[in-house]
Amino acid sequence: MRVKVFYLEPKERFLQQLSSVLCLLELLLMIKDKNVKSQSNDVVIEAGEKLPDLPTYTAEEVSKHGDKNSFWVTYKHGVYDVTKFLPSHPGGEQIMNAGGLSIEPFWNVYGMHKTPEIYKLLESYRIGNLHDDDVIDHSDDELWVKEPVRDNRLIVKTAKPFNAEIPAKYQIEFFDTPNELFYVRQHMPVPELDADDHRLKVTVKGSKIRTEEFSLRDLDKFRRVTTRAALMCAGNRRSEMNEQVKPVKGIGWMGGAISNAVWGGVYLRDVLLYSGVDPEDTKGKHVIFTGADIDATGVNFSTSIPLDMAMNPSSGILLATTMNGHPLPPDHGRPLRAVVPGAPAVRSVKWLQSITVSEDESPSHWHQKDYRAFNPSKTWETADFATAPPVYSLPVTSAICDPADGDVVSVKNGAVQVRGYAYSGGGAKIVRVDVSADGGRSWWEARELQADAAPPQQHYGWTLWTASVPVATQQKEVELWAKATDSNFNTQPERFNDIWNIRGILSNAYHRIKIKLVH
Repeated sequence: MRVKVFYLEPKERFLQQLSSVLCLLELLLMIKDKNVKSQSNDVVIEAGEKLPDLPTYTAEEVSKHGDKNSFWVTYKHGVYDVTKFLPSHPGGEQIMNAGGLSIEPFWNVYGMHKTPEIYKLLESYRIGNLHDDDVIDHSDDELWVKEPVRDNRLIVKTAKPFNAEIPAKYQIEFFDTPNELFYVRQHMPVPELDADDHRLKVTVKGSKIRTEEFSLRDLDKFRRVTTRAALMCAGNRRSEMNEQVKPVKGIGWMGGAISNAVWGGVYLRDVLLYSGVDPEDTKGKHVIFTGADIDATGVNFSTSIPLDMAMNPSSGILLATTMNGHPLPPDHGRPLRAVVPGAPAVRSVKWLQSITVSEDESPSHWHQKDYRAFNPSKTWETADFATAPPVYSLPVTSAICDPADGDVVSVKNGAVQVRGYAYSGGGAKIVRVDVSADGGRSWWEARELQADAAPPQQHYGWTLWTASVPVATQQKEVELWAKATDSNFNTQPERFNDIWNIRGILSNAYHRIKIKLVH
């Protein structure tokens, strides 16, 4: 094997509860769609249209149905009784705060839920019409007028909010992904922030509360550093788990929800030390990141990481202002973001406006009710998010980028050339990539690994690889399998069945493609 090394350098309590409640209600509606199958010849469903044969309710009447015996919500002209969801709702008692409210403003932010399947499901709980005087025009036009211009080569998964992956052929073309091709994962509209006016508030809670505020110029007074790190969505390759086992809920990422970049900024650890964090007193504490992106109820995006992780000198966690030598693009957090190498990209909060050191994890929905994994037997009805640990590190994974599934490939000297990427979280280095053309009976090691020259356990970038795989002379079609092994000697599992989970995250079984051969 030849290794090529690169030396490159609060909102109000009610609003918080309401945001979580509405998001959970959407999620539950998606969960129940296992009984509502979409067919290509279905009539297009649009929820909330006025139906003349149903009774009419005023907003005041709807608002009275907010207890366990009768729980209603509204959407456009529609009134819906979702009482039967309450006993198994993952949000528990918090959902009681949503009684009698419209879910439309929140769905305008989370536009990926406006699908025929979910509309059909919502209509199955329809009990009436909302009085005309109480119907509010929740147009979403103003939410999206300031969205950045995106590269048309990206594969768009959802338009509102914008989520798009990088095509496989561009992943292997560049070791450091060009900014315009870096995959995009948004939860809400992109906020418009001015770098000169932007301030980062850092609060350290303890026996006393200490608060510091930094401009970007203030942050520049700390030691400037760069870190090469791939960022990967925890749901990368979810579509394979969905197709090979059974449906899961989430964006149908293929293998393009990962990209590599060189991030420039200052170490989070240095800023926390300056702000009064005791490096000897980190156990059981957390660092809460809050971004400027905001949902329809006024709640900001937020998540957290353990303080132990943040204060580890080798963690490489940055408060970043540049990406591949340029100011952060709007889609990637301009003017300031966290970069937490080796962790799911959700922890690398964009448009960073505050950091809080606390004895508690982030209370946000995105931290408490998402990015947690369960065993394959858990269902939405039996999964307990409160006891499932958050995901702070990613497992080893790989993907074949060239050829693509279904390609016709010319055989040269009895072999086909295969290229792809491999990655492991927590700073582990990729030490081997194996490819099989005979269902795992024999494996061929990638002859070239293109990686960063990082110290041990600080390999936060991805690895690009090339393998030459022999095929039989008369073989007309072959299924290629790829698996990677990291420096902790963790290897990808063979089947998705063994790692399936209801959210479809950490989807890292062997990558498989079928190609046709021309000899």
